[in-house]
Amino acid sequence: MRRRIYWLLPDLASARRTMDDLLLARISEPNIHFVAREGSDMTGLHTANVLQTSDVIRAAQAGLVIGGSVGAVLGVLAAIFFPIFGDSPQWGMVAVLAIVGAGFGAWASSMIGISTPSSRLKRFEPAIEQGQILLMVDVPRSRVEEIEERLQALHPEAHFEGVEPNIPAFP
Repeated sequence: MRRRIYWLLPDLASARRTMDDLLLARISEPNIHFVAREGSDMTGLHTANVLQTSDVIRAAQAGLVIGGSVGAVLGVLAAIFFPIFGDSPQWGMVAVLAIVGAGFGAWASSMIGISTPSSRLKRFEPAIEQGQILLMVDVPRSRVEEIEERLQALHPEAHFEGVEPNIPAFP
């Protein structure tokens, strides 16, 4: 189980030094993510990807549930009122339409979610727009305190912004 630690860094030089210190602390690069305002030079930093900066995962999950539910309801109606063979309900249509509805719902919702900024990062938007850089580092639960103390000692210019108890499995 990993925890996500948030830090706000004042500038690019501080972010690069912090990245180096995290690598020396044996935090692998795929677990270090930086977010800066549009057009910032992020050379030498592992920038956050679309899964970390948008609500695509949350939207896809919601679309999966809603689409599956709507598909199941339509499947029940189709099975009862529009049987394919004979006059008895075709209950297999419920499963088929629920799966199709879930797939379509997840796809359609993810297309919307990919263009929506992450609700987890909303509170950092003003600081990022002012030129600060957000660091998100995913560490094992047992190392959270160690990494917090290390960053605080080595980077007094950085601001600790909290720990997220449950990070998503994919981003």
